[in-house]
Amino acid sequence: MAKQAQATWGGRFSAGPAGLMLRFSESVSFDHRLAPFDIAGSKAHSAMLAKVGLISRKERDAIHRGLDGILREVRAGKFKWQTELEDVHMNIEQALTKRVPAAAKLHTARSRNDQVATDMRLYLKAACAEIGANLAAAQRAILKVAVKNGAVLIPGYTHLQRAQPVFLAHHLFAYLEMLQRDAKRFATVADHANWCPLGSGAIAGTTLRIDREFAAEALGFVDTAGRPRVTQNSMDAVSDRDLYVEFASACALTGVHFSRMAEDLILWASQEFKFIELPDAFCTGSSLMPQKKNPDSLELLRGKAARLQGNLHTLLVLVKGLPLTYNRDLQEDKPPVFDSHDQTALCLQVLAGTIAGLTVHKKKCAAAVADPALLATDLADYLVRKHVPFRTAHHAVGAVVKLAEQKCVGLNQLSFAEVKQVHPAFGRDWVQSFDLSKAMARRTGTGMPGPAQVARQFKRWQKILG
Repeated sequence: MAKQAQATWGGRFSAGPAGLMLRFSESVSFDHRLAPFDIAGSKAHSAMLAKVGLISRKERDAIHRGLDGILREVRAGKFKWQTELEDVHMNIEQALTKRVPAAAKLHTARSRNDQVATDMRLYLKAACAEIGANLAAAQRAILKVAVKNGAVLIPGYTHLQRAQPVFLAHHLFAYLEMLQRDAKRFATVADHANWCPLGSGAIAGTTLRIDREFAAEALGFVDTAGRPRVTQNSMDAVSDRDLYVEFASACALTGVHFSRMAEDLILWASQEFKFIELPDAFCTGSSLMPQKKNPDSLELLRGKAARLQGNLHTLLVLVKGLPLTYNRDLQEDKPPVFDSHDQTALCLQVLAGTIAGLTVHKKKCAAAVADPALLATDLADYLVRKHVPFRTAHHAVGAVVKLAEQKCVGLNQLSFAEVKQVHPAFGRDWVQSFDLSKAMARRTGTGMPGPAQVARQFKRWQKILG
């Protein structure tokens, strides 16, 4: 009899792998986090094997007890992971077999290919749920700031130049929209993950009579009506990595969103703006300059966004040239997925904490939004209401702006006679266009920053976010 070179696949080999190869090829150092999902998959698989008569109920129960014991050890940090056993699957199976002899039958009609595919789908469903909860928490933190500062107006910006006035809440609601789209993307990824590949084997299923639908239902791979969902092509089921890319893409786009928010907040916290004060708990000082208060949490959010994009690119490059079906390259798919999960969840918690602790400097905001130039477009609209073509009105107001700049006065400080010379449609009521409250009240359309619409959005978001 040939000496067994490796406990799980060594029958064909006369010697085991070199120590360097073991270090190079092991994945248990990172995939051990799949243990709860791997154990759940093994319990469902063994239950299915008992149902179809490939193992006895007694063997099934012993396997389940053994797996439950291992799970307790894993959660307590007492389970000893062995790199020579390569991965999470073989570590658990070998430990189980030492305790439960019947576990030698557990891998019947199963390959590590469909096993890991099942584990990862279970993992991604859980990861999407966690990030979804973190997104909602960040949204609630943003909404609280909006509620607390509901009457505050600030300049809105285009090209980082003052553009038009908006309520601070309206600006914050834009963040809520971004994060809500992110939440929907993660919900979509979770739905795409909700198909069970268990039973696909290594590539071509099995000749044994198994019940894939039973295992799928046991693991929660069901539709809204409770019907089991199983993958329809065994080759695709074990080689498909679309889900990983979709998940990393959702994380990367969420990163883009919180990075853009961070940039706004960094600008607003600067002395040049000073619209807000960031919480000390999420800032640091300088080792040299004692006056400094650096927005480190927000700067790191920008940096983490780049990391998330890198993870997505890693996955795309990893799979772009692989033939069907499984190739060992795919072992490298997990670190970027795990990292994207961890960093996205952490970043959302930091974003929520930073925003929850900030203070709005209302006087600074009021001084900035008092700039009459912010209502130059409203002045053009004034002329339009007097039947002046918009392009003509735009040109006329531009001339008024230039005149004010030449005279070094505010736009609303020009005399009626001066603006009348620019265009005859200007009436003595022209200066009323600079009444900020009236200007905001005119913005009545859906999605605009008028007070009525902002109030409507408050109610909408309070309903969505509870």
